[in-house]
Amino acid sequence: MLNKGQFQANALTNNAVTNNLLSVVIERHRFCKGGNVLSGLNHITIAVSDLSTSLAFYTELLGMKAHVRWDGGAYLSLGGFWFCLSCDEVSPSHDYSHIAFDIAKPDFPALVARLRASGVREWRQNRSEGESCYFLDPDGHKLEIHCGSLQSRLNSLKTAPYSGLVWL
Repeated sequence: MLNKGQFQANALTNNAVTNNLLSVVIERHRFCKGGNVLSGLNHITIAVSDLSTSLAFYTELLGMKAHVRWDGGAYLSLGGFWFCLSCDEVSPSHDYSHIAFDIAKPDFPALVARLRASGVREWRQNRSEGESCYFLDPDGHKLEIHCGSLQSRLNSLKTAPYSGLVWL
């Protein structure tokens, strides 16, 4: 027979084990049911053929902050976002896949003018809500600067829905 102290210690141990098991079961259920296990976008890495050229493009033209550079790449940031340039064989996408950067509407015309004055090639004309400029980096990676948000895009779909659009 357990005394009162042994009973309480045993109950605490059992509660801790039960709570740990319950946490695992809840987390597994959340994961299996499609719960949000991911917390956000961590970083983007792109392959570059010439680190110096790409580093200048992303820092001097687009305004990213450089943190470190080494023989095989560089780490940059834009706001709280981490961007990696990695020296590798470059194989840009031939589909619509691209990286879009946010820009405040008052800053949009000046950056577009600077991009065009630097000879950046544009790969698409804007056909959607918000101002956008679609352009290529030195290795042909598809980029976009965009004025707008997910909410402004969703609001535009209320008056001009895409073909086959279904609200989820």
